[in-house]
Amino acid sequence: MARVVVHVMPKAEILDPQGQAVHRALGRIGVTGVADVRQGKRFELELDGEVSDAQLDELAATLLANTVIEDYEILREGEQ
Repeated sequence: MARVVVHVMPKAEILDPQGQAVHRALGRIGVTGVADVRQGKRFELELDGEVSDAQLDELAATLLANTVIEDYEILREGEQ
């Protein structure tokens, strides 16, 4: 069985209010040295059959990410 992880992040030019809120909160609790925070999503897919890279790309682009404002990365973690 293979595991695929899809990381979805706001594009660099898109404002990330959740990341900014976390960054401000770090300062309030005394954490220093963090220059920036970006918040994204992680999807883990357990595959029990053959799923092509093209199918995974289509799934990520149409269902998991809003490609107008988000980028995604697909990682195959390997076969078990």
